[in-house]
Formats: sequence, structure tokens, C-alpha cells
Amino acid sequence: MRAADILRKKGSSVVTLPSAATVAQLVECLDDHKIGAVVVVDDDRVVGVVSERDVVHYLRGAQDMTRAVSEVMSADVQSVTSHDDLDLLAVTMTERRIRHLPVVEDGALRGIISIGDVVKARMDSLQAERDHLEDYLRKAP
Repeated sequence: MRAADILRKKGSSVVTLPSAATVAQLVECLDDHKIGAVVVVDDDRVVGVVSERDVVHYLRGAQDMTRAVSEVMSADVQSVTSHDDLDLLAVTMTERRIRHLPVVEDGALRGIISIGDVVKARMDSLQAERDHLEDYLRKAP
């Protein structure tokens, strides 16, 4: 299974904000959409990802909600392509301790995959394999 397969099932819409948005706007956006991360995009280019974890870390040391998202976001964005394998996504997320990977093709944002999406895809795959094996055993002489 590849990143494209996950996006085909879940959809490719992504909530984004510009880096000039305020932390208050970010918090509102996360809450309104009931999501855990927002991709930061300037001039159609991914420049960062900001998660709930980033917000909590920021608010622990500061309380200024008018600061720009660029001061909170992770600018070292790890992204994947739609051709990347599910195992690579899982390893990347585990080793880098990140929960959201933007899917970028030719510099354009195509979607986002969360650790929950990876877990669901793996569970679906295991269930399909189990169903296939049970069907095989039922048909055995």
C-alpha cells in the first residue's frame, strides 16, 4: 500500500494556514476542524507544519496569542510523495516522532497522512488478509 492509496480512501483536502496567521487563529482552526495539525503554506509552498504539541510547548513558555504561526511551527518539514510505501511512512513517523506527514508532489501539497491513517491502513490490510485466509480454509477439502 502506498500514500496515494491512503489519500484515495480518506480524501486529499488539507487545512492550511499562512505563516503570518496568529497563534490564536491557529488554535481556532485546530478546534473548528477537530484536527491535530495544520500545514503552513506560503505562496503555494509548504513551509512548515504546526501541531497541537507545538502549541502546547509554545504556550508553556509564552502567552502571546498574537504571535505569528511561523514562531511556533516546525520548519524542518518531513514530507512524503504519493508513491511512498506505507512501511516507509510508519518508520518515518516512528523514528522522527511525528504524527503528520504532508504528501507533496512536484512542490505542490497533495494531502496529509496522520499516524491514525497509517494504523487504520495497516489494520484494514491485516483484516483483509485474515478474511482471505479464513475463506481459503473454509474452501479447503
